Amino acid sequence: MEKVLLLPGDGIGPEVVAQARRVLEVSASQYGVDLDLEEAGIGGNSIDDHGTPLREEVLDIARQSKAILLGAVGGPRWDDLPVLDRPERGLLRMRSELGLFANLRPASVFPALVSASTLRPEVIEGIDMLVLRELTGGLYFGEPRGIDESAAPVRACNSMVYDENEIERIVRVGFESARIRRKHLTHVHKANVLEVSQLWVRVVDRVAPDYPDVELVHQLVDSCAMLLVRDPARFDVIVTGNMFGDILSDEAAMITGSLGMLPSASLGEGGLGLYEPVHGSAPDIAGQDKANPLATILSVAMLFEHSLSLPEAGRSIRQAVTAVLAKGARTPDLILEGDCTKPVGCAEMGTLVLEGLS
Repeated sequence: MEKVLLLPGDGIGPEVVAQARRVLEVSASQYGVDLDLEEAGIGGNSIDDHGTPLREEVLDIARQSKAILLGAVGGPRWDDLPVLDRPERGLLRMRSELGLFANLRPASVFPALVSASTLRPEVIEGIDMLVLRELTGGLYFGEPRGIDESAAPVRACNSMVYDENEIERIVRVGFESARIRRKHLTHVHKANVLEVSQLWVRVVDRVAPDYPDVELVHQLVDSCAMLLVRDPARFDVIVTGNMFGDILSDEAAMITGSLGMLPSASLGEGGLGLYEPVHGSAPDIAGQDKANPLATILSVAMLFEHSLSLPEAGRSIRQAVTAVLAKGARTPDLILEGDCTKPVGCAEMGTLVLEGLS
C-alpha cells in the first residue's frame, strides 16, 4: 500500500487536484498499485480553519507518505498578514522540514501547442529542458532577515546563504540528470557580483571531473534569461540556486506556451517527493471550471516516475495528454486570440485524459 497525501490548497488548487486524483487512481489501478490516499489542508484554507498555514499533524502525515500531491497556495485575501504567517510559509516550511532540496521543472513543447507560445515556432520547436532549482537554501531561507521598523529610514534585510554541502548535493543531481538526457549542464550564477555565486562556481568545478561525459557551461543569470528567449533549444539541464531558479523556471514555462502545462517535482534524499504544478492559485478563476488541470496531471506522471518507480505509468499519462491536445481540446489559457476553438472546462479536460488512458 503506497500512501499519497493530497494537499489541494487554495484558489484553483482543489479543482486541478480533483482531476489529477482521478488520473492517479486510474493509472495506479492499471499498473497494480494499491494507494492509500489522504487529503488535508495547507496554505490559506488552513489559516482560515486552524490559524496556521501548516499544522504539525499534516506535516506528520507527509513524513509517513510516499509522495505528496499539491495544488496551489495563497491569494490576495491573505496578503495583509505578516510575511511569516502567509499561506506560502506553509509550503516553504514543508519543503524545509522534509528536506526537499531538489526542484525539478521540466519544460518541453507539446507539438499541438507550438502556436501557443509568444515566440516564433522555429525558435521553440524541439525545446526539452530541465530547470533544476535548489529549494531549501539561499535567499528565501537565509538569516538574518526581516524589516527593522526602528531604523530611520526603515530598512529590510534578506540573506543569500549557501554552504558547500548544500551546493554539491544539488549540483550532483544536475550532473546525474544531464547524464541520462543530452549530457549538457548549464550552471547559472552571478559570480561577477556575488560571493555566494563564486562558491557555487568553485563547487561545480570541483564536482565536474566526476562526470567527464557531461559538458559543463557556466552562464551568468542575466545572459541566461536573454538566451532562454533567443535560443531556448540550446539548453538541456540548468542547475542554479533558489531565487534564480524560481525566476528562470517561470520564464521557461511561458516559453512553452502556458504555465498551465508545466509540472514539477521536489525531491529529497529520503525518497519522498512533493509534486505540484508550476502555476499559482489563480483566485480570479477559482470555482469557475476554467482552470487547466494538465500541469497537475503531468505532475502525477512525475510522481509515478520518481516516487513509485513506474516510468511506464508516467509515460502513459504523457501520451494521453499529448493525444488530447492533438485532438484540439483546449482550456481557456491555451486558446489564442482569434482562435475559434471552443474551450473545455477543467473537469472535462480531466475526463478526456482519462479516456486517453483507457
